[in-house]
Amino acid sequence: MFVRRLRLALRGWGGVGAMAVGCVLALAFVLLLPLTQSHGEDGGDSASGGGKLATGRQARAGDCVDSQVQNDTWAPSGADGVTIEAIKARKGSARKLVVGVDQNSYRWGYRNPNNSDADLEGFDIDLAHRIAKDILGDAKDVTFKAIPTSQRIPALQQGRVDMVVRTMTITCKRLDDVAFSAPYFRTGQQVLAPKSSAISGYNTTLADKRVCVAASSTALDDVTADRQSGKVPSSVRITVVPNQLDCLVRLQLGEVDAVITDGALAASQAAQDPTVALKGPAFTTEYYGVAMNKNATDLVRRVNQVLVDYRSDGWQDSYTKWLSATLGERSTASEPPAPQYLRKS
Repeated sequence: MFVRRLRLALRGWGGVGAMAVGCVLALAFVLLLPLTQSHGEDGGDSASGGGKLATGRQARAGDCVDSQVQNDTWAPSGADGVTIEAIKARKGSARKLVVGVDQNSYRWGYRNPNNSDADLEGFDIDLAHRIAKDILGDAKDVTFKAIPTSQRIPALQQGRVDMVVRTMTITCKRLDDVAFSAPYFRTGQQVLAPKSSAISGYNTTLADKRVCVAASSTALDDVTADRQSGKVPSSVRITVVPNQLDCLVRLQLGEVDAVITDGALAASQAAQDPTVALKGPAFTTEYYGVAMNKNATDLVRRVNQVLVDYRSDGWQDSYTKWLSATLGERSTASEPPAPQYLRKS
């Protein structure tokens, strides 16, 4: 229909030349339409891409539910399978574990400007080094690749990284695309806003406010679904950015009124900027896991074996070093639950 109308409108342009222009414009319309609906501010329902983006965390095929999804992983094993053998077979300087991480999340994965080498540091970085040491024998045998929030799953599916250790919440929806280890951290979604703001949490004070979330994040899934269900006002305007830290920048520039993200990340951002603060309690319970390719069963089992040891020797030290200043000296609220390994296939 679009091409037919365009053909009529272009009648008189001059035969073949007009039709060529019409076809090019029609193709551009088809290709660009999805891009106009995926990012940026919207002024209402179009904020979530006109309904094209996720409308809530949907259970994957089977009986998976998000409240128990942290148990959907394989039992630990120290054996080498095909995935691990392939990693070990890499030659020379390429014989490294390739890990997707963040380089901008303060105290999780970031470059310390006070370090002469500007090496990546943080809670997630410690865990990645521990896994590399177990698989390749040296904690330094790891190559870090900084990836934005929206690229965590594509990076695994395309084989650009062996695993992602990047504050990634385990969900049923994501299990359609990747495999997860047992959980290594507990958190929940919270609101971050200027201290002077009248916003008091994830409630009616968000009415008519501009809220920033990262693409492919659980925060986006939650606020999109909750706006439709009425849990938060329908007038909430959503701004979607590729990387979670971009939201803090938008907040500092006054382009948004609040950020919704994991409380663990929000606390670190509040530590970076004393003019913002967490508003209200966490409104979800979530668990971070190490994400891997769906077919890398042996690697998932190996990471789960590493986590068994890490929970008793390493986890608390890393928490104290990196997170106690922002989340509190007592780590109880952040400790992962006792692992269950319910996945059989």
